[in-house]
Amino acid sequence: MLVQYLPMLMLLALAVVMTLVLVYGTQILGPRNRTVIKAYPYESGLLPERQNLIERNRFPVQFYMVAMLFIIFDIEAVFTFPWAVVLRDLGWYGFGVMAVFLLLLIESYYYIVKKGALDWEGFDQTRLAIRKEDVN
Repeated sequence: MLVQYLPMLMLLALAVVMTLVLVYGTQILGPRNRTVIKAYPYESGLLPERQNLIERNRFPVQFYMVAMLFIIFDIEAVFTFPWAVVLRDLGWYGFGVMAVFLLLLIESYYYIVKKGALDWEGFDQTRLAIRKEDVN
């Protein structure tokens, strides 16, 4: 009776061992050079500013563009993997539908690159710099 659960128990034991090795192995083998900059808090690509909660700074538009692009390409991956598994069952119709989907995705990627949504050169880097008065 217990023999049928042996593969499941072995998999569970392997998962626990791998988790412990990865968590504690990085602490044992990893470098330990703590600096003030590494200990400084970091929020969503911007350094937090000490302000009144009513006066909140807005995130730059590039932050939202990258987030939306991540969602678009994440959805593409979600649709592509199951499609690849059942491609033989779908035949040419399934291939054509996915080709149209991928062409629309490539066209949207071309559009956002052309519009400069991924161009961070014009981004205000002064907000990312750590000032000495903030560290002390």
